[in-house]
Amino acid sequence: MALEKLEHVTVNTDDLEKTRDFYCNVLGMTDGYRPDLGFDGAWFYVGDTPCIHVCEWNSYMAWARERDLPHSTRAEGTGSLDHVAFNAADYEGAVARLEASGLEFRRSYVPDIPLRQLFVKDPNGVCVELNFRGD
Repeated sequence: MALEKLEHVTVNTDDLEKTRDFYCNVLGMTDGYRPDLGFDGAWFYVGDTPCIHVCEWNSYMAWARERDLPHSTRAEGTGSLDHVAFNAADYEGAVARLEASGLEFRRSYVPDIPLRQLFVKDPNGVCVELNFRGD
């Protein structure tokens, strides 16, 4: 077996609208097609790829329990998931967008690559890392 690419990351939320606002209006993703999965949620796309799958906590947990499927338990912050990282462009534009959102974020720089990074938490406590190479 050879892995080819990251398919998606799933985020559970109590506030679907606030999560939609973050991924679409702050990060610039697109709220796109999501099949009827039997619980509330949304898929947020980068290009043609639905990178972030969001599940409304209560309806998803009920659905998973009915099917005896593995499911998360609530955890402080990101729990076992430390962060989700995206390659990005337009560092200054991203900083301006984050500042306009009023969200706290952290900057980092890795000089050997060179790589500029921004770290921000989504409304559910998931840390999102934005990587800017040669930008």
